[in-house]
Amino acid sequence: MKIAVLGNGGFGTAMALSLDRAGHSVSLWGHDPIYTMHIAASRRNPRYLDAAVLPDSIRVTNDAARALDGVAFVLVAVPTQHVRPTVTRLAAHIAADTPIVSLAKGLEQSTSRRPTEVLAEVLGRPERVFALSGPSHAEEIAQDLPTTVVVAGADEAVLQTLQNALSTPTFRVYRNSDVIGLETCGALKNVMALAAGIADGLGYGDNAKAAILSRGIVEMARYGKGLGADPRTFYGLGGVGDLAVTAFSRHGRNRAFGERIGRGETLEQALAASPKVAEGVWTSRVVVAEAARRHVDMPIAQAVANVLFLGLSPRDAVRALMERDPKAES
Repeated sequence: MKIAVLGNGGFGTAMALSLDRAGHSVSLWGHDPIYTMHIAASRRNPRYLDAAVLPDSIRVTNDAARALDGVAFVLVAVPTQHVRPTVTRLAAHIAADTPIVSLAKGLEQSTSRRPTEVLAEVLGRPERVFALSGPSHAEEIAQDLPTTVVVAGADEAVLQTLQNALSTPTFRVYRNSDVIGLETCGALKNVMALAAGIADGLGYGDNAKAAILSRGIVEMARYGKGLGADPRTFYGLGGVGDLAVTAFSRHGRNRAFGERIGRGETLEQALAASPKVAEGVWTSRVVVAEAARRHVDMPIAQAVANVLFLGLSPRDAVRALMERDPKAES
């Protein structure tokens, strides 16, 4: 198949490598012409995935018309806040019946919408929009290490086609009809990983992290249930699996960002320290506002937002969580 990957960040680059291994004809598109030309010439992506080397078979381009011409499907691998402007810019080059797969994990700040909702608004025909998520660090996909993810959507026939096309001996793909649940997991796990990183930065140890993650998945499922998600999704690869890998791995950018905050950096200092996007920062603000509107109790997410945007000290945030009124676990 001919496949286009929009976004030459770390995950987009890793997925291009995986698709190339599967034998597909892959175009990797980037919005920055100068940086994209650098990747095309050097076959390396030093800013986002410095250890990987791109084979000559992957076409690296800033030419959207060339990248999207005649493709079987499109992977959208840009940060959540850039999905709408990027796809709006490229919409004229995407055929009306082409399946679109979102790789973004967040919520749009201005609308609180999930990435597939944004794509459906811009491109129309929501039944052709799918989501891919799960425990999948770009660094490990690029190294061809075993990885398992989930692709979700409403059209079972297309889901099976995507599942087969994306799969390789080291990249296993499950399918699921619960797009709401899978995307909610992907967005909210980043917020919980920030909380875990803050605890790491404070030096609070494994007990605290285990409590954050186990109670965090409860918050995630509680929020998702209010949206109509299947609770089982939160205890699968897209929920527990992705939360675990993000909160424990050295590759987890949200965990690393939280650790900086726990060690005393301000939001502005932590943002300036890395070119890579920590989606949970912006998602925390959106989800807390949505949770309040929907009357969903999310104390960990609220604590993260209070630390990032209201100046609450990390230690005071943890103290407030520990001193909440006693209750039954379930």
